[in-house]
Amino acid sequence: MHLAYPAVLAALLFSVGLYGVLARRNAILVLMSVELMLNAVNLNLVAFDVWLRDTLHAGQALTLFVIVIAAAEIGIGLAVVLLVYRNRGTSDIDRLTDLADHEPHDPQGEGAGPSAPEEKAEAAA
Repeated sequence: MHLAYPAVLAALLFSVGLYGVLARRNAILVLMSVELMLNAVNLNLVAFDVWLRDTLHAGQALTLFVIVIAAAEIGIGLAVVLLVYRNRGTSDIDRLTDLADHEPHDPQGEGAGPSAPEEKAEAAA
């Protein structure tokens, strides 16, 4: 087997994944692009393991670890994206620049509601 075929395929997969990470605005699509990049790395690991005829099969073992880490990453990533979508109503990355919960900013200083903690407690009661 020639090493060039899987290496070129892995480079194409990684390039498509990198484009997806840089160009997409949806958080789910960004996570899918990261998974595509990890799979390109896995393809390289297995191809070089076969090409080098490693008796310990270190490339394949490392590939299994990458798959486990990728599964954990996608599980936690999807949970975070769903939580952000539930709280913010969007999963658009450009609109999620501010992750802190705070009151809306009023540039005029009027109508922002109570500002003192005592007034907030009275308004809540």
